[in-house]
Amino acid sequence: MRYPNIKEAVFVSRPNRFVAKVMIDGEIHTVHVKNTGRCKELLWDGRTVYLTRTNNVHRKTEYDLVSVLKDREGLPPLIINIDSTAPNDAVAEWLEGSGLFSENCRIKREHTVGRSRFDFYVEDGGRRALIEVKGVTLESEGIVMFPDAPTERGVKHLRELSELVAKGYEAYVIFVIALNDAKYFTPNYNTHREFGESLRYAIGKGVKALAYKCLVKSDSIEIADGVEIKLDYEQN
Repeated sequence: MRYPNIKEAVFVSRPNRFVAKVMIDGEIHTVHVKNTGRCKELLWDGRTVYLTRTNNVHRKTEYDLVSVLKDREGLPPLIINIDSTAPNDAVAEWLEGSGLFSENCRIKREHTVGRSRFDFYVEDGGRRALIEVKGVTLESEGIVMFPDAPTERGVKHLRELSELVAKGYEAYVIFVIALNDAKYFTPNYNTHREFGESLRYAIGKGVKALAYKCLVKSDSIEIADGVEIKLDYEQN
């Protein structure tokens, strides 16, 4: 997926989870942050960020903050996409040609089964598949982790996917790593051990876990290569 009207800026502060203060051409502007998560390891004073201009004249903010340039000691800097809508959009573009399903499959976004709404539902001949997408932005020395904050919703989805496998569905959780340098993916047990344990349980019940890094530029993001998933506790 590609963003129009990209503008480079410098991050100043984040008064609340919805907005940030940035400097554009020497002037302070208030912009919308397209991620309500903490992102504390990314949004630091002085960091380069990338904005996309909105065409909505009724908006109070002219720009959306969509990605951050992260400096790394001894490693090349990374552009990390923090737009919480981007992983689903990237999967939507990638899914039909992913090889997971045939070219004749029918893909539907936002499908409700039981007590939960899942990101994608796929029918492919006699196959019925549910897919939940998780965006990953937390990185340390090439190791990427999810979640960056406790997620009861994520635990709930994993449990329900496990139940639906027993009812004849295929079930997938896809971790979309919103950066292009990842050695491997692991659950962030230190932040939310229950999520990691739920992922291990779900995989044991037949849920398929996949992780993909992305080709991320200041104005685009697209799914690229698969990344190994390590479930061992000691990795954290």
